[in-house]
Amino acid sequence: MSTDVNAPPNFVGPRRYRNGEKMLRVSDPVWQAAADNGLIGLRVAGTSNNRLVVSETGHEFVSLCSSAYLGLNFHPKVVAGAVESLRQTGTTGLMVSNTRIRHEVLGRLEDELAELFRARVLTGVSCTALTFGILPLLASGHLAPGGPRVMVFDRFAHLSMAYVKPIVADETTVLTSPHNDLDFLEDVCRKYPSVAYVADGAYSMGGAAALEGLRELQDRYGLFLYLDDSHSLSITGEHGEGFVRSRMDLNPLTIVVSTLHKGFGANGGIAMLGRPEWFDFMQRHAGPVGWSQNMEVPDVGAALASAEIHRSPELGELQRRLQANIDYFDRRLPTSFAGNGLPVRVIRIGDADRAVAASAELFRRGFYSSAVFFPIVPHGEAGLRVMIRADIGEEQLGRFIDNVKELTDAD
Repeated sequence: MSTDVNAPPNFVGPRRYRNGEKMLRVSDPVWQAAADNGLIGLRVAGTSNNRLVVSETGHEFVSLCSSAYLGLNFHPKVVAGAVESLRQTGTTGLMVSNTRIRHEVLGRLEDELAELFRARVLTGVSCTALTFGILPLLASGHLAPGGPRVMVFDRFAHLSMAYVKPIVADETTVLTSPHNDLDFLEDVCRKYPSVAYVADGAYSMGGAAALEGLRELQDRYGLFLYLDDSHSLSITGEHGEGFVRSRMDLNPLTIVVSTLHKGFGANGGIAMLGRPEWFDFMQRHAGPVGWSQNMEVPDVGAALASAEIHRSPELGELQRRLQANIDYFDRRLPTSFAGNGLPVRVIRIGDADRAVAASAELFRRGFYSSAVFFPIVPHGEAGLRVMIRADIGEEQLGRFIDNVKELTDAD
């Protein structure tokens, strides 16, 4: 059973205002230090993730904090797809609830993604909007038999999910589980007849969900799984279906949500539904899913072009290039997540001020690696977050690693 008592509390709005106020007092001076070092609010232009230019100064740098893991955000076909979609439709969007009227290009995208990921796919303006719409329905018992479900949020569940806690608390009991603690989760399943677990598939600060154990709990207790797999979509799986979907089939007790804004290289969010009939139900009742703002035509066009790449041999080539870079990084600079095949790494430094100073010096040398500190990570575990991409060359990645080793205690 996990004993990580230093894990940061999740600031989830008015019900935790006092705790949130304390967090702001602790973290804001560090944020200000990052701003004072020119690491916040940068305005840039660029021709690739490897050549961004600060507009005011002309300073050039390589981004090591972009989650465009396959580099598709600069792919000519994806960019052309957005432009061509505008030309063909002659509009940016219909500006009406998709519950009532849907542009045919959005319907085509949902059909293509359904075929690609082997699941009924619901789109939204963002993964966060989908989560805000779906989780209250799950908590209130509208998605599966058994009535309202006790909602167990993993302690490290992304803030886009944790922020919904006060809303779902109006429907049912809300609990927070220590990270990946299957013993805790099984105890809850034994105590309550209807439970849902809310967590990441691949975590934004590294690591992944304990899928094998979660499947066993689902089989044994009927545990509902709501997993956000935004940080692994496109980078793993034959068609880029992600960490979760490449390791487990969907079933009527599972929903996997993801953004199209990271590895997929486009914009918007998707929910892979364990029951196809949820599609119409959520269109009508899942709050922001049915509002008038959804993926607009340029986003849809970019996503359709990316989907075409996902059906081609190029996807496998990009995945292999990404994996080669991950393996190279792990050999040169091992971290606690070395060998897991996922692209997020955190280089532990400890002191938040030192982490900001290291980030500032790296930026001066032409590399942007974001400093992370409380409440993003636990107290005393500040460091540099690195997002490894397929489109960065080994020589550039090697120079970054050399600089990190020089500036930190990393071996």
